[in-house]
Amino acid sequence: MSLIRIREILGEPYYQSGECLIYNLDCLEAMRALPGGFVHLTVTSPPYNIGKKYEEPLPLENYLEWCGSWLNELHRITTKNGAFWLNLGYVSIPGRAKAIPLPYLIWDRSPFYLVQEIVWNYGAGVAGKNFFSPRNEKFLWYVKTRDEYTFNLDEVRDPDVKYPNQKKNGKIKVNPLGKNPTDVWQIPKVTSGKNRSSKERTPHPAQFPVAIVERIIRATSNKGEIIFDPFMGSGTTAVAALSLQRFVIGFEIKEEYCEIAAKRVEDYLRIKRFQELQQGIFDEHSSHEGEIIMGPNF
Repeated sequence: MSLIRIREILGEPYYQSGECLIYNLDCLEAMRALPGGFVHLTVTSPPYNIGKKYEEPLPLENYLEWCGSWLNELHRITTKNGAFWLNLGYVSIPGRAKAIPLPYLIWDRSPFYLVQEIVWNYGAGVAGKNFFSPRNEKFLWYVKTRDEYTFNLDEVRDPDVKYPNQKKNGKIKVNPLGKNPTDVWQIPKVTSGKNRSSKERTPHPAQFPVAIVERIIRATSNKGEIIFDPFMGSGTTAVAALSLQRFVIGFEIKEEYCEIAAKRVEDYLRIKRFQELQQGIFDEHSSHEGEIIMGPNF
């Protein structure tokens, strides 16, 4: 399945580059129009149903039913060896829970196989008085087929090894590429504010850090594959996928966020083209220098 074929099915996108399609569409309706089995990896964070400005809160049961609907469509369009990474926060249930992780409420609504829960420890956050200060969110790593999926551990090993020269039976014990980063990821969140705003900050109110999406894409997909985000938001998945030589398709129901995502992709591509041009000039200059140095020897 090519991006050309996707465009033939869905029509004119909001934004397109050679490797990226962004559509201003409702993801559930759009997925229903697509054929099965072509998405290799999905990385996304849907609305939490907590009243953010980009969502209309539903009664909890209706929200969970909606999650089940798009999860089933996503499963259908995913390749046999494909994967799905889901980030969801917390929701309160009057009289029952102050903050229950949403993934705990939808575990039986997903047809995917759950491999692992990853804890994202993001550092800064709300300060609690009558409870511990929240400092984590969950990423759930799902696959379509339990015993057939991509996992490129060497692509994401942590080089910060405490005892890199430790030996066992005369051989270096630690992998030379580093250690397994474990299921707790300490990656700073995208902060806002006049004096502490992250460099990658956009006007979107709920933005992923690029670093966390890059790790997911490196570990659970391969170059040239299709990465999908049905809730594109600020476009972090798109930028990360393009930087790692993948194709990307995204849906976003709010036009203002499509514009943010499109601008981020355009900015990334412009910087990339400039760097490639600079590298080409450097390579050409180096080549000429070599000819001058080598000339007298011929």
